[in-house]
Amino acid sequence: MNRRAFECKIEECQRPLRRFLTALCCGDRYLADDLAQDACVKAFLACGSLADEDRFMPWLLRIAYNTFASSRRSARPMADVAEARAIAADDSADSAFRYQALYRALDSLSDAERTSTLLFYMQGYSTAEIAAITGASDDAVRKQLSRARLHLKDLLK
Repeated sequence: MNRRAFECKIEECQRPLRRFLTALCCGDRYLADDLAQDACVKAFLACGSLADEDRFMPWLLRIAYNTFASSRRSARPMADVAEARAIAADDSADSAFRYQALYRALDSLSDAERTSTLLFYMQGYSTAEIAAITGASDDAVRKQLSRARLHLKDLLK
């Protein structure tokens, strides 16, 4: 894949990639943008390893997920969600807090549950495709989705 073809593919995938990472980062757009940029650089450097250009988006999401997971392992502890609740009220008219309850609920899920949920419901991937992206088994993805639905149901009542 040449540079121009890569740029075209990235332009096509930009919005879903950023939406996926923003949700993984529980609404932290700045972190999501940083991770998206890192993932795109990594993808460009590894684009020679992509066998099927039709599978570009799942391949890019796999890189983005790995970039996210790597950043979580090396991240310093930050303020928890309880502190964020104290800062911003749920009834705020500010559009930045429109999805605050959802992000809080997603933040309470494990990384695996959150990732499977976002890929399944936001990106429309099958459990087999999610398994390929995350490196988990198909059964594990199904269990993660089931547990996530139960947790979200309780949290978003």
